[in-house]
Amino acid sequence: MDDRIDDLRERRERARKGGGEERIASQHEKGKMTARERIDYFVDDGTFHEFDRFRTHRNHSFGMEETKIPGDGVVTGYGDVNGRKTFVFAHDFTVFGGSLGEVFAEKICKLMDTAMEVGAPVVGLNDSAGARIQEGVGALGGFAEIFRRNTEASGVIPQISGIMGPCAGGAVYSPAITDFTVMVKDTSHMFITGPDVIETVTGEEVTFEELGGAVTHSSRTGVAHFAEESEEDALDRIARLLSYLPQNNVEDPPRVDPWDDPDRADPELETIVPDAPRKPYDMTAVIERVVDEGSFLEVQANFAKNLVIGFARLDGRSVGIVANNPRVNAGTLDIEASQKGARFVRLCDAFNVPILTFEDVPGFMPGTDQEHNGIIRHGAKLLYAYSEATVPLLTVITRKAYGGAYCVMASKHVGGDVNYAWPTAEIAVMGPKGAVNVLYREELANAEDPEARRQELIDEYREEFANPYTAADRGYIDDVIEPTETRSRLVDDLEMLASKRDELPEKKHGNLPI
Repeated sequence: MDDRIDDLRERRERARKGGGEERIASQHEKGKMTARERIDYFVDDGTFHEFDRFRTHRNHSFGMEETKIPGDGVVTGYGDVNGRKTFVFAHDFTVFGGSLGEVFAEKICKLMDTAMEVGAPVVGLNDSAGARIQEGVGALGGFAEIFRRNTEASGVIPQISGIMGPCAGGAVYSPAITDFTVMVKDTSHMFITGPDVIETVTGEEVTFEELGGAVTHSSRTGVAHFAEESEEDALDRIARLLSYLPQNNVEDPPRVDPWDDPDRADPELETIVPDAPRKPYDMTAVIERVVDEGSFLEVQANFAKNLVIGFARLDGRSVGIVANNPRVNAGTLDIEASQKGARFVRLCDAFNVPILTFEDVPGFMPGTDQEHNGIIRHGAKLLYAYSEATVPLLTVITRKAYGGAYCVMASKHVGGDVNYAWPTAEIAVMGPKGAVNVLYREELANAEDPEARRQELIDEYREEFANPYTAADRGYIDDVIEPTETRSRLVDDLEMLASKRDELPEKKHGNLPI
């Protein structure tokens, strides 16, 4: 028995070393942790249970018959993250560059199947050169098996991807299907084809960072939700994201012990919206003064900045935040903001997270660029997402709510449960200036002083129509409230809506305007 135990320990040690000490040292020199170091950092101490530690690649792998490394380049298993069961896989770049082969894929598929069966999140820590060329179509088939499971798990269990190194080719598609992608600045990259191939095919010269770095994907493409300074920061971010989400789609998000006064009334909310209707202000400052102190976690902060999304808590309850940001393009909805908002709304709806919308929107972004690139289709995604949502929808109109954008942003007409307006709200088909130009075109053309008369009419229109009381009279707004009342009212409403049950007509699925 002693000999067998010694043999087991030796095999475990071989698996722990992956591709060997030299390659581990190379990983460290690049400022990167190994697969096992990442897992050790991420999960609670002593809770990780590994699957398939001793599996190796198929014997028929071309040119690799004599090279067999336990684990085959990926570590899989489960552990606790802040006390909650989480399934984790981590690519081991020290083994064949983290490339994916048949056994590698089978290990991940087994992990995902188990996670689905028990209803727990999957976190993938990606650091891969892509498909293992030596295994040919078997590697491609392995990728496809993972993609199918990503799709089946979507909306059933949370899936989060950490990009900890290079991810190329097929290795980027799995993260693209998951709910969140977290990248590390300088050391992680995502692209379909690398700079060398691009230069060969198109003649274009581009660096790894410019093509697929964390900053590029978090600010320009929207592929990444977060770009962190270090691997530790990325893993911490993933752990915090999980704290707002349930384990699966049939559970409610975890409620934490409240630490903030539910009746707190912040007097700064009374002056935060400027008197001048075109003057910008920071909507995140409104959010932070309403939600539990320190609880707001903004998502995709550097992409489509005219729309703010993220998670927060109200009296300890998890909520998703969607808010127009008047500081960027006046808070208009454009193509990228619509896509960003739609996917987040659908995520919250899938995982039973109530959605709190702060609205200050003058409309959809005008211009030939937006029209020709499909603002109608992309804007409809946000409308579709809100309309199909069955979670509690709470809306606060702080200032402008014009035209179709008013309808889209969780209005009563698309399913809003509780809709409030501040006294500064302006709810109308269009802004006063545009309305006056349309309604009084002939009068202005014949006026002695067109500009003076236009201003008089704008003031009259704003006083009579651009206010919240007409909408309140029709029941489209449940109440016009003082800004300082917002937090306490929302806390009470969220408690009231906790038992909400809403079902859509039975169907296979709708046809989202992708």
